[in-house]
Amino acid sequence: MAEFAAFGWLNVALALGFGYFLGSIPFGLLLTRMAGTEDIRSIGSKNIGATNVLRTGRKDLAAATLLLDALKGTVAVLIAARWGQTAAILAGFGAFLGHLYPVWLKFEGGKGVATFIGVVGALWWPGVVLFGAIWVGIAYLTRYSSLAALVASLLTGVARVALDLGGAIGAGIGGAVAIMVALLWWKHSPNIRRLLLGTEGKIGQKG
Repeated sequence: MAEFAAFGWLNVALALGFGYFLGSIPFGLLLTRMAGTEDIRSIGSKNIGATNVLRTGRKDLAAATLLLDALKGTVAVLIAARWGQTAAILAGFGAFLGHLYPVWLKFEGGKGVATFIGVVGALWWPGVVLFGAIWVGIAYLTRYSSLAALVASLLTGVARVALDLGGAIGAGIGGAVAIMVALLWWKHSPNIRRLLLGTEGKIGQKG
């Protein structure tokens, strides 16, 4: 809190708002609409993210959605970083919130995995390597994208917080990552229920 006060509350609001604006762009919905596919909010998980876009059968659109949803987090951090690490963290967090709760879609957005990756990659690139390795391993073994994302995000968050607490690198990023992980898990509550019931859709599965 003291760090934000030192940064200036107007600057805090501007950094968060800038990140939120970028993060709220619903690329999955926009790309599928332009391609003339069915409304992704009416199929599968009804989510606007890349995994649900894949359920349309368009791997190219899914890949583009994943890339763009990640890049909006990365771009927010890199631009804001010109004004220091605090601005970068706030903008990245804002982008993550914008993706989860975009005002344009009545605050019904995605689940944040790609944007989480983009933000973490810009703030702490080893985190993306760790996330990717864990995600690939679990996804390969289970074919559940949601389970892979949940475990990968949790372990990445734990690793970053441990580094901050150990004083290995500057504190601040770990707290933001931890909050993003908590929100990501919250948005995945329906997936967690389906995983427990054995009804969760697998990677590449339609409907």
